[in-house]
Amino acid sequence: MSSGVAVNQECLDLYQEFKLRKKYKYIVFKLSDDNKEIVVEKTAEDATYDQFLECLPADEPRYAVYDFDYEKVGEGQRNKITFYAWIPDTSKIRQKMLYASSKDALRKNLVGLAIEIQGTDFSEVEYDTILEKANRSN
Repeated sequence: MSSGVAVNQECLDLYQEFKLRKKYKYIVFKLSDDNKEIVVEKTAEDATYDQFLECLPADEPRYAVYDFDYEKVGEGQRNKITFYAWIPDTSKIRQKMLYASSKDALRKNLVGLAIEIQGTDFSEVEYDTILEKANRSN
C-alpha cells in the first residue's frame, strides 16, 4: 500500500551525486513536517559507520543510504550502496505506519542499491550485521 507521499527532487539529485561521484558517505532522509514528501535531512562527505549510526534517532523513523566499505577475504576492498529503512520499535504507531507505507516511493527511485536493511533497533544495523549481509551478496 502506498501512502501517496512524494519524493522531493533534492533527494534524487543528491543520490546521483552520492552514487556517481562518490561525493557523500551517507544521506539521511525523513518525511517533511506536513508528511507530504520525503526530504533530505543530512548528508556527510566523510564519516565513519558509527558517526552515520548516530544520525539515526532512537525513537523516530528515517531512511538512509550509506556507502558501505568492507574487505572481502581473498577479493580485496569492496563497497556496496546500502539502503536503510530505520523504523525503531519505540516510534509512534502513526509514524511507523507512514514510513513503512512510504518506503517504496523513495526506494524505487534509488537505482543501484545493493543491500536493503530493515532496522527496528540498533542491533539490526550494527556494523557486523551489515558486513555479514554484504559478504553474502555478490
